[in-house]
Amino acid sequence: MSFADLGLSDELLRAVGDTGYTEPTPIQASAIPPVLMMRDIIGIAQTGTGKTASFVLPMIDILAQGRSRARMPRSLILEPTRELAAQVAENFETYGKYHKLSMALLIGGVQMGDQVKALEKGVDVLIATPGRLMDLFGRGKILLTGCSMLVIDEADRMLDMGFIPDIEEICTKLPAQRQTLLFSATMPAPIKKLADRFLNNPKTIEVARPASTNINITQWVVPVKGPSFEKRKALRALLGQEEVRTAIIFCNRKTTVRELNKSLREHGFSSGEIHGDMDQPARVAELERFKKGDVNILVASDVAARGLDVKGVSHVFNYDAPWHPDDYVHRIGRTGRGGATGVAYTFVGPDDAENIDNIEKLTGQKIARIAEVPAASERTEEAPRRERSGRRRERVVEEAPRVEAREEAPRAQPREEAPRRERTRRDRDERPRGGRERERAPVVVEAADDGGWNGPVPDFLNVGLRY
Repeated sequence: MSFADLGLSDELLRAVGDTGYTEPTPIQASAIPPVLMMRDIIGIAQTGTGKTASFVLPMIDILAQGRSRARMPRSLILEPTRELAAQVAENFETYGKYHKLSMALLIGGVQMGDQVKALEKGVDVLIATPGRLMDLFGRGKILLTGCSMLVIDEADRMLDMGFIPDIEEICTKLPAQRQTLLFSATMPAPIKKLADRFLNNPKTIEVARPASTNINITQWVVPVKGPSFEKRKALRALLGQEEVRTAIIFCNRKTTVRELNKSLREHGFSSGEIHGDMDQPARVAELERFKKGDVNILVASDVAARGLDVKGVSHVFNYDAPWHPDDYVHRIGRTGRGGATGVAYTFVGPDDAENIDNIEKLTGQKIARIAEVPAASERTEEAPRRERSGRRRERVVEEAPRVEAREEAPRAQPREEAPRRERTRRDRDERPRGGRERERAPVVVEAADDGGWNGPVPDFLNVGLRY
């Protein structure tokens, strides 16, 4: 089957041809015709199988007829993260270049001024994250009564991020007569209830079992028994393999992302980071560096786990086994995209045993365990360690004479030890610990006197000798 068999316009087929795609993916082939027929859709497919194009392409043809009005977008696409929203906007620019459709992107982390100006001109396609959309709606900058088409993308991620109440409120402000498309890689019960409430007789398209993983991705579990530095050591060894061209490393915590990226850079890797604490311009810039190849390793939190499309990612590393098993499906889906193959490693320490058990229950498969991590390459492990070891040996050599001198000092000058200690006590004006028994300590001087005292015994020492 080709895209021409799906009923798309000539202009759209030309734009698709310019991208180099000739055959639709299963979700695209199944979803595009009913969307063009104005049916409500529930699309369930593995991540990385082309869900975005399955609603972007028919939307362009549907919206080609009609005209936008100020502050009243004709269609709305809801995305859970800024990166996904920006990626969908790129898809509209790519596939809609032969159509005269206007588009606006509403995301947090950037100034509202340009977004408000775009809305005032009128837009055919509004791509937004729920938080920024509700903010502008509350300010009276946008009306949703003219929106005839709604797309809820990555619905299960919306659930995880707590956006379902916002989505329910947004749906109540849209016209009752509209077309609604819901796409997700998994379909938990709350999403099913949302679909039953806001979709009208939807057509369910399921091209893969919910929560199944891509068969083109080779999966491995890497057991790690020791503390965190053992996990880093194993990671560096795997990253040093020749077949690792580009990789995304996922961590559960933002602090871990920052610390791991710093460690990798110190060991000579070309890496960057992306997480929720970064402002939007910094996140976009870091993602662009990764896409352009300025860095070939991206350490990320789960903001990069859903729907992020970066071509050519050869490996995914779960530095931390995800807390939510659904996130595993999305994380490893950053590789093996568009029919390519990929490899995914998940590090499992003592604290991750329950997480990996839940993942295997969800996916219905036992993930193979790697027997032995390959030895670290020169770049990742040996060179830095030899350099540090060399510095350590130099310090030991320098300190050795001083240690020997301290050991010989009592034999060379035994008579000075007791007076020096006594003067120190008198200067501090301290009473020695241990009561009266410790006050008799100067009797040691008598033993020192047997070795020859150079001069008369001081009066304060004679007091102690009477005991």
